[in-house]
Amino acid sequence: MKDLKSCRVLVTPTSYSRDDPRLRSELEKEVGDVVYNTTGRSLTSPELARLLPGIDGYIAGVDVIDAAALQAANRLKVIARYGVGLDNLDLAAATQRGIVVTYTPGANAVSVAELTVGLILALGRNLPLAAAVTRQGEWPRWSGMTLEGKTVGLLGLGAIGKQVVQRLGGFDCRLIAHDPLADSDFARQHRVELLPMLEVISQADFLSLHLPLIPETRGLVDRAFLEKMKTGAYLINTARGEILSEAALLEALLSGKLRGAALDVFSREPPGVDNPLLQLPQVIATPHCGSHTDGATNAMGRMALRDCLAVLRGLPPKYPIPIEGIN
Repeated sequence: MKDLKSCRVLVTPTSYSRDDPRLRSELEKEVGDVVYNTTGRSLTSPELARLLPGIDGYIAGVDVIDAAALQAANRLKVIARYGVGLDNLDLAAATQRGIVVTYTPGANAVSVAELTVGLILALGRNLPLAAAVTRQGEWPRWSGMTLEGKTVGLLGLGAIGKQVVQRLGGFDCRLIAHDPLADSDFARQHRVELLPMLEVISQADFLSLHLPLIPETRGLVDRAFLEKMKTGAYLINTARGEILSEAALLEALLSGKLRGAALDVFSREPPGVDNPLLQLPQVIATPHCGSHTDGATNAMGRMALRDCLAVLRGLPPKYPIPIEGIN
């Protein structure tokens, strides 16, 4: 087995080893040198290009890993994505240079699902606004919406969607979902009705998005999509901001078509204080924190570490991304 003491590894996710210091110590024990991202944020292409020369392995966050940055990678053998998104990664450029790219499927599923359920509950009871006005001395008698007897619709029934289903099982709500690759056995076991997309959109009281960002889903949730939703419904997006037209959502909220929305992701992050959605009391906005838990970061760190070291040793990784990408 190859000795890794001559290898240098770049680690850019700012949460790597935050909750489990062993991830850092194990990596440093195995390889000759580790370079950490000290900026406190994701790296731009020029910043990454300055760090990549002489790097053999790269545990990558959501940095801009484009062809320009990769041109500086004169020794790079593996990019171990700390997560699943490929939004900022030029997979074709990496493949052309013979770089193996891996990812961490399912590592953040529980954490994102827990946030999703929390947002559903917060929307139904208008919790952020209720807490804020109570602190100001008010004592409103608002009426909320229970989950009991309501319909929760999921677009996407992959790893995260399944975890959402399992956590909603005790709320006595109807669960419906659309996913072209749905696990019918799982759906049957957990009493999820698999329906065409239009039926899920039009029947859901709470519609939650769990879709990958691919050409077919970019901009999917537009004005026509939102017009098909039930009047007074809620929309939850913990997937990708680019799936949703923020202008169309704003229009639907202002018109009363939708009662509220919860967004953990935006097309531009951070969205900026001038984003009109942030001014609406019926919108709950969180800072793309779905995977920011101890459980998720530890799982992503462990999976990325193992695959990075495997490739450097000349072994096959457990979670390689195929050349055509992931769906």
